[in-house]
Amino acid sequence: MTIYSKEVVNASVDYSSEPAVPVVSSFPTAYRSFGKRLGDILFVLLAAPIVVPLTLLFAAMLKCQGVTPFYRQPRVGQDGKIFYLLKLRTMVHDAEAVLERYLSAHPEAREEWEHNQKLRHDPRIIKGGQFLRKSSMDELPQFWNVLTGDMSLIGPRPMMVSQQRLYPSNTYYRMRPGISGMWQVSKRNNSTFAERAMHDNEYWRSMSFTTDVIILVRTISVVLRGTGC
Repeated sequence: MTIYSKEVVNASVDYSSEPAVPVVSSFPTAYRSFGKRLGDILFVLLAAPIVVPLTLLFAAMLKCQGVTPFYRQPRVGQDGKIFYLLKLRTMVHDAEAVLERYLSAHPEAREEWEHNQKLRHDPRIIKGGQFLRKSSMDELPQFWNVLTGDMSLIGPRPMMVSQQRLYPSNTYYRMRPGISGMWQVSKRNNSTFAERAMHDNEYWRSMSFTTDVIILVRTISVVLRGTGC
């Protein structure tokens, strides 16, 4: 059984919802084949003089708190390949244990976690971590993931390995996950985990240079408003 034919369970998505960005075009072959990847590389190289110093500044601030500034987490990439996503640390080192203890003591939080795969009041966040997450600055190291080809600037939100059974679509596996994307510039904090598939399917159908530029511009607005999660 291939990754595209696997059975997906525990999901219900309303595909009639309004798309996050206008549908510009469908299946533009040249852009999908090489234009998108070329654009990713050029953008990362041009942004490096800004991204690298900012990343090092935030890393130094985290180091002063006595934590390891960077961490790697396995995520699911294109064709189901597992890669290691880079982020600035915003959580305590024993985050999984802290989360499990918190969910055990707070049943309402467990329900929120199982429904959304995130918490509005997350006990794992370190000092300054909330700012990095809200401003999306914790994702700056992912420019390296884009350069190496594991990710794209625009695409589906990178999925954790344990979340695959919850995901109600196979479209995700056709694309490189992105630093930003339709879900990231939509209602994000107010959406369920399963609803991400709707945005991924819409992006797959409308993928084009114009669509990516629209999402990129909206990403800047999201960062400035501090609505990250």
